[in-house]
Amino acid sequence: MASEIKKRLDRIVEILIQLQSRRLIRAQDLADHFQVSLRTIYRDIKSLEQAGVPLIGEAGLGYSLADGYRLPPITFSRDEALSFASTEKIIHQYLDEKTKRLYQSAIAKIRAVLNRGEIDMIDAVDRQIIVSDRGPALFPDQVPHVLSSTIEAIASRKQLRLGYQGIRDSQPQTRLIEPIGILHEIGFWYIVAYCLERKDLRQFRSDRVHDIELLSSRFVSRHGTMADFIARRKQQYARPLSEVRIRVDKAYAHYLHSQRHHYGFIREEVLDTQVEMVFACGDIQQALPRWLLMFADKIDIVSPEQLRENLQKLMETICTRTGLKS
Repeated sequence: MASEIKKRLDRIVEILIQLQSRRLIRAQDLADHFQVSLRTIYRDIKSLEQAGVPLIGEAGLGYSLADGYRLPPITFSRDEALSFASTEKIIHQYLDEKTKRLYQSAIAKIRAVLNRGEIDMIDAVDRQIIVSDRGPALFPDQVPHVLSSTIEAIASRKQLRLGYQGIRDSQPQTRLIEPIGILHEIGFWYIVAYCLERKDLRQFRSDRVHDIELLSSRFVSRHGTMADFIARRKQQYARPLSEVRIRVDKAYAHYLHSQRHHYGFIREEVLDTQVEMVFACGDIQQALPRWLLMFADKIDIVSPEQLRENLQKLMETICTRTGLKS
């Protein structure tokens, strides 16, 4: 019973922190975050109100704190303090130079409220965490503020002028855009924006931006949200899915784990000496055969026959172009 009471008190305090850190928050979002029912959240909210916390409930929107109400600084738990060490290491690999400096400044202010023992603990752990070079640069050296400029444009609804070299461009081209969001996928950052030249939403990869300028001119119209963009992209590139079954030698199955979700992995079953994997794949013509080619000597294709034929054609083409014997 005592543990349940403590758990509820911890949750109520955390709800108050969430309310202070966001202008508006829905009860459903709180329920999802804490993995409890809506009824539980409503009960916790009522407890906060009874304790004198000035909450404003907006029907259909969520809850917010009355203007001027602030909590005093709250100490961090040991685990929360330790999380700063790993976060700083990862951030160093994924942010542009200007955003990294801003992040480090913010972290320094957070560290300022820690006690000396917590700071020493973080410093000791920090030296033991190494994040190796992630590979291709995410941002050109001459543009150390791609992310920060884009974030500012999104927040202020101001246009950006890019010098952008697309994959088919021999030289950078000037693009006037109105960014709606930033997307990180397949190892790269993308600016999702309305392009005034193309009159449509486009993605601009951060490492192909040669220069960027935040303009004073504001957006000419609204372009929806990132959720709208993702839904539209899924619909635009949707393909009929084919059920695929392959069997991989058990000793090599783990090599497929890191990338298989890109090809519609559904489930696997461990057999005697093999692992059977089932996919719902939208491209058995090119994408899946080219990926499976890396493991071709360790897999059996159960179905469909078309995948086997496509892999065979790909191997024959490789042999022809390289002069190898099939």
